[in-house]
Amino acid sequence: MSSLHELLARAVSLCASDIHLVPDRPPVFRIYGELEDSELPPTPAGSLAEVINELLPSYARKRYEAEHEADFSLVEPGVGRFRVNAYWGGGLPHLALRHVKESIPLMEDLHLPPILKKIAEAPRGLVLACGASGCGKSTTLASMIDHINHRERLRVVTVEDPIEYLFTDDRCVISQREVGLDTLSFHNALTHLMRQDPDVIMIGELRDMESLQAALRAAETGHLVFSTLHAGSAAQAPQRMLDMIPSADREPFRLALADQLHAAFCQRLIPSVTGGVRPAVEILINTPIVRKLITKGQLEKLPAAIETGGEDGMQTFNQAIYQLIRRGEVSETEGMRYASNPEALRMNLRGIFLDEARRILTD
Repeated sequence: MSSLHELLARAVSLCASDIHLVPDRPPVFRIYGELEDSELPPTPAGSLAEVINELLPSYARKRYEAEHEADFSLVEPGVGRFRVNAYWGGGLPHLALRHVKESIPLMEDLHLPPILKKIAEAPRGLVLACGASGCGKSTTLASMIDHINHRERLRVVTVEDPIEYLFTDDRCVISQREVGLDTLSFHNALTHLMRQDPDVIMIGELRDMESLQAALRAAETGHLVFSTLHAGSAAQAPQRMLDMIPSADREPFRLALADQLHAAFCQRLIPSVTGGVRPAVEILINTPIVRKLITKGQLEKLPAAIETGGEDGMQTFNQAIYQLIRRGEVSETEGMRYASNPEALRMNLRGIFLDEARRILTD
C-alpha cells in the first residue's frame, strides 16, 4: 500500500470526501457522491492493521480493542483534517476516513436555501439536520454555527464524536468537546453542559433517548440547540424521535416536542451539471399548523404541511429539486433519481400541479 500520507493527499487532490480501506482490496474514494476506484494496489490485512494501530489515539485504543470500532480525528500535516472510523468486518480491520475541509464554507458557497440562515438566527428551540451519512449534515450545521459566530455575541458549546470542523472565535466564545478526549461520554457531557453557561449548543448526533431528552430540556430552558438525526426526510424527524422514547413517555415528549422544535431540514446531494453537487433541502418549520399536527399526533400530515408552507420557508424534496432543474443546476435525469415522488416531479416539470396536499390538511 502507498503510504497513508500519499494516499490521503491523492484523495484530497481528487476532491474525494471519503476514503475506504478494506483488506486485500484497492482503496476506494467517494467523489461527488459516487464510489471511484483509486487504481492503487490492494491493501493487505496485516498492513491495514498496522496503520490502524499507528493512528489510534490512546483514548480510543481501549474502545477499539474491546468493541472493534472507534471514532477519532486525524490531522495529516500538509494534507488536512480527517474524521476516522476504525472497525472490523468479517473478522478483519477496516478503515473509513472523511476529509473535513480546513475552512468552514459560507452557506452561500454551499448553495443552501436562504431560509437556513434565518433558522440559524432563531433565539431558542431545537434545530435538526437530517439525512443519510455523507449528505453534508455536518458541513451545513458548521456553516450555520459559523454564521452565528460572525453575527452574535454568544457562548457556544459543542459535543462531538469526533470533532470535525474547528471553529475560530469571532464574536462568539466557542468550546468544542470531543467524546473520549475531552469528556467520557455524550451522557457525561450533556449532564454538565448547563454549568458551562451556553447560549447555543451543538450535539453531534441524537443517537439515543438520553441525548434526545437532554437536547429537548436545553431547548425548554431557552437555549438554541443544533443536532443531527438519521431520518429520511424532515417530515419523518418527529416520528423518528418518538420512536426512541418508551411508549409510556411518548405523550408528554410529543407535547414538549411540539413546543420546542424550531425546525428540521434534510438534504440530498445531487450531481450538478457543472461538476460537484447541489443540495436539495427539505425544510420543516414549526409553524402553528405544524405544531397543531404534532400536538394531535397527526404526523402523517406533515408532508402536506411542508408542501403547502412555502410562504413560511418550507419546501419538500420535490419542490427543491424542481427549482434546481428549472434553474439548470441539475439535470432532469439526476433530479428524478433523488426525488421523493418522481412521477409527481415529472408532472410538475410539464406544468401540471395537483392540490392534493391542501385536501389532506383539511380532512
